[in-house]
Amino acid sequence: MAAKPSATRSLRAPLQAYVLHSYAWSESSLILDLLTREHGRLAVVAKGAKRPYSQLRAVLLPFQRIHATLGRVSNDEGASEVQTLRGAEWAGGAAMLTGAALFSGFYVNELMMKLLARHDPHAALFDAYAQTLPALASNDAASQAALRAFELTLLREIGVLPDLSVQTLTQQSVSAAQRYTLLPEAGVGAARAGEGDVTGALLIGLQAALEHGSIPALQQACAPGAAELKGLLRGMIQHHLGNSVLRTRQVMAGVRGIA
Repeated sequence: MAAKPSATRSLRAPLQAYVLHSYAWSESSLILDLLTREHGRLAVVAKGAKRPYSQLRAVLLPFQRIHATLGRVSNDEGASEVQTLRGAEWAGGAAMLTGAALFSGFYVNELMMKLLARHDPHAALFDAYAQTLPALASNDAASQAALRAFELTLLREIGVLPDLSVQTLTQQSVSAAQRYTLLPEAGVGAARAGEGDVTGALLIGLQAALEHGSIPALQQACAPGAAELKGLLRGMIQHHLGNSVLRTRQVMAGVRGIA
């Protein structure tokens, strides 16, 4: 019987990846937070990437799909879960995000960095991310629907989103004609005064799109209630972030305050 390939060896095959974040590791190198389809989030050392003539400088950009080849690296601090980048190539994709879309893209990246554990693959989330990026560059309505669809997908992938077609405590089916709220501790429940709410028809449509697995369908389902969903979903997200603060939200709020 052939020996089972080791995890280290499998990481040396090209991986589908996006750069979520990077920061300086030395005068010439970077530490990258990569989102890979095959292995989830990975910490990677890109040696020499800051050098003026490094071919990696033009490849290791946010929101650009790449093929990355990795290998193990060890250091004196014992960071055994950090790989070294052996090569990276542009894998095609949409143009770079600009303006408001750039802020939205960094918001999505920060969500994944704070809510996804390392080495925990989520192929469906990777695919959703790839389909979300182009939508962020669309008009404001389409961008907001895309953000809500991604937030829903992320919460579902990490196992904290309830079935939206069922009232969580009573297990009664949601009625299309009624209004409901979505709370981190209680899930889907009947709307109450002073709480944000949405129609049952919206929740039923969202659950159907989630189960179908189509990101465009989920974006379309989010569109009619994107404004109402924003507060509900961000309340859930903040609950699971705990005391952690999203820096992108702070920056966006500051920019709006200056404008």
